[in-house]
Amino acid sequence: MLSYPKAIEVLKKMHDLGARILIIEGGEPFLWHDGNYTIKDIIKTASRYFYSVGITTNGTFPIIDIPANVVWVSFDGLKENFTKIRGNCFDKVMENIKNSNHPNLYVNITINSINVDEIPDLIKFISKWVKGITIQFHYPYDGYDELTLDFKKRRWVLNKIITLKKEGFPISDSYGALISLKDNSWRCHDWLLVNAEPDGTINQGCYLKNRGKVNCALCGFAAHTELSRAFDMHISSILVGRKVFKYH
Repeated sequence: MLSYPKAIEVLKKMHDLGARILIIEGGEPFLWHDGNYTIKDIIKTASRYFYSVGITTNGTFPIIDIPANVVWVSFDGLKENFTKIRGNCFDKVMENIKNSNHPNLYVNITINSINVDEIPDLIKFISKWVKGITIQFHYPYDGYDELTLDFKKRRWVLNKIITLKKEGFPISDSYGALISLKDNSWRCHDWLLVNAEPDGTINQGCYLKNRGKVNCALCGFAAHTELSRAFDMHISSILVGRKVFKYH
């Protein structure tokens, strides 16, 4: 929704507030343009201000010559469940993943009640096509809903993921973060986060601020778990950040 000059103004403000790693999200950020400017121009300019720039996409656009340090494709199931969650585009997304020339291509899986039972098979399937896999849990923005997992099921799937990580599958989340998510036994430093809304409004703090009810007990944002653990000097989380975001 922002013009190119306004978008750059927002990036500078985020930098001034202390942000040093940027992740561009949507909607679908690959749709953005302003005249001849495309999302590639935003990424290139952002790289002047931030140590590392990442971007998330639904994978329906070619992932070719994207100048970000890391690209995530949201990938929430094998074909049947993917279609239930994201529509009839599984084959197109897989084609774009396979044809991508990005050296640091990841998928992010949002785990919910639809796909939870197939997560081990999903990880095994997609591993051969990507550099790494990250996870998070569905968060009920409008209160508890049918997609939200209870913690018994959450612990079950996390144990499966930890086992696969031990077996060598490219799961990037640290063991410490995965264990912490079993019962949310981590201390959140939400002040480390700066978020920009589609209209350019900037919020500092929890990702949910002005987006939904904040219920820390149900938090499933693994990236925030990792970030907060890194601030608390957990070495495994610091190393995950260095590896995924490609900075030194």
